[in-house]
Amino acid sequence: MKTFTVDARLGVLVLAMASVFSVAAQTPPAPLLGETVITATRVAVPLTQVIADVTVIDRSTLDKAGQSTLGDVLAQQPAVQWTSSGGYRSTTGIFLRGASSSQTLYLVDGVRIGSATAGGASVENIPLDRIERIEIVRGAASALYGPDAVGGVVQIFTRGPSDTPQWSATAGAGTYGQVQSGFTGRGRSGMWGYSLGLSQERGNGINVSANPASSSYNADRDGFSSTSVDARLTADLTKGQLLTLGVTQSDMAYGFDATPFPNPLALTAATTDAQAKPRLEALHVKWDAQWLPQWKSSVLLGKSSEQFVSAYYRIADGAFAGDTRFNTNRTQVRWQNDVTVWDKDVVSVGVENQSEVVDSSTVYTVSERTIHGVMGSYAMNRAPWNALLVLRRDENSQFGHFDDWALSGGYLLVPSLRAVASMGTSFQAPSFNQLYYPGFGKPTLLPQMNRASELGLKYQQEALRWSAIAYYNEIQGFIDPATNAQSSLGVLRGGTLSAEVERGDTRYTMSYDYADPKSYSQTAASNDLRLMRVAYNVAQLRISHRVQAFDIFGEFKYTSDRQDRKVIGSGIDTLPEYSTLNLGATWALGKELSLLARLNNATDTQYMLANGYNMPGRNLFVSLTWSP
Repeated sequence: MKTFTVDARLGVLVLAMASVFSVAAQTPPAPLLGETVITATRVAVPLTQVIADVTVIDRSTLDKAGQSTLGDVLAQQPAVQWTSSGGYRSTTGIFLRGASSSQTLYLVDGVRIGSATAGGASVENIPLDRIERIEIVRGAASALYGPDAVGGVVQIFTRGPSDTPQWSATAGAGTYGQVQSGFTGRGRSGMWGYSLGLSQERGNGINVSANPASSSYNADRDGFSSTSVDARLTADLTKGQLLTLGVTQSDMAYGFDATPFPNPLALTAATTDAQAKPRLEALHVKWDAQWLPQWKSSVLLGKSSEQFVSAYYRIADGAFAGDTRFNTNRTQVRWQNDVTVWDKDVVSVGVENQSEVVDSSTVYTVSERTIHGVMGSYAMNRAPWNALLVLRRDENSQFGHFDDWALSGGYLLVPSLRAVASMGTSFQAPSFNQLYYPGFGKPTLLPQMNRASELGLKYQQEALRWSAIAYYNEIQGFIDPATNAQSSLGVLRGGTLSAEVERGDTRYTMSYDYADPKSYSQTAASNDLRLMRVAYNVAQLRISHRVQAFDIFGEFKYTSDRQDRKVIGSGIDTLPEYSTLNLGATWALGKELSLLARLNNATDTQYMLANGYNMPGRNLFVSLTWSP
């Protein structure tokens, strides 16, 4: 077996950042607020004690996102890259630490979402206005969450009740005919807590196709529309007993360039109106119980549906020309118990059952499977040490049982500086498309098994945070998402440097990512294959400055070249490097009114995240929010 080492320049950068920011820490300005993270351990833990590589995106950040999509916001975070098939609301994929888009687990309020056919989740179908916060955990996490968490976990928390009545309304408009509106109301009355939200969005869009030589090219604009609603009701039954009912639904339609197959009306790309109509539904009932001061438990009943319908019409008269559907229905039952021992340590035991059922216009040889899992963990919190041990077994109805484990630890070297290390395993069963899609699927594919490790430093102080993480993830039986070929080995390796600093009224957030994901095969002509659409180098800088009622910010991003398959014929194209600059400001007009202006891609850079698909040029968005 080959051995690999992380690029030496990564080590130099790790030491450089550690030196620079240790010096900066000697003169601290205003403090950064403390945060609590749930996803990293499945129990609430202060961010300062989290061993895993974690990012929290709060509501104040989302309030400044304007016309940006969830994909945009996620891609602004360290070790996150993305791909989009053009436009604001086109199909989006997220790459955590170079892992493919299907190797990230997505949760909405604890409920697993995503497609069992294509893998991944419809990130483009989740509007930012309905989100309270996002937690990103980078690194293998199957020991905690079961299959698919190879690159990490993204958990989205929708808005919940507030102790005092609150409501707000937002309206905005921008380039490409984009219009947004939203309403949120929440509060509490006696034992009941409530939250309700509605968002709508539409736009004329851009021409997503970039290659006129493609058979699917159509020079029209590909518009979109979206409507989303979420609601949550809580009941404080007795002291320590909380019952929660939550529902989220999002419907979207966006244009793309294609012709139907079969093609009964003999349409061409120029005469076809192709519409993608994804729908996301997530429902959960949760019972949280504090039985004793040291013992609490939760029971979660969840159901999610990810529907993806593509419909085709003749532009001239709207005549229907056919459709396809790829729908996934999931059910989930989880029971977790957390017991505090020796004052600060926590023992957790969980049992989880989930099912996946495919409803498609394409006939699959097998269309459903179940996974039964049991998990146990021990979190040790003893200054200056903290550690987490997780053991899990999953029984997959198609592939049998899988045992995963994870061990991580942190040691406080000096006040505020912690050394962290972790290692563990994950697995991912092939998707239904990889197994059974006609002309593409291979029923002989086996699950991908991986072992990951990482090593790093974390510094957290009142007005300064920085981290330096190097990771290595080896995937046995790696399945290439483009060709569906199962190679002998895939390797995701790289590192991330990130920092957040406050100086008076100014905040600086910066990161650098080096990613080198490759597959290795004993039979391929080339035994060192770079994975598609992932850049080696990504650097980002965000600066925000407050001046009285104004908050002014700028976001710069550099991405090196990537590889992708040719649009026409076989072979590989290189997508050139690019840089983007976003500028914006918020203005508090009073206690109840605020104005946001955001200019994305201010330099009007032309670039592609996926070969053959345009991305929006310079675009402006202005919105007004009323919060009485």
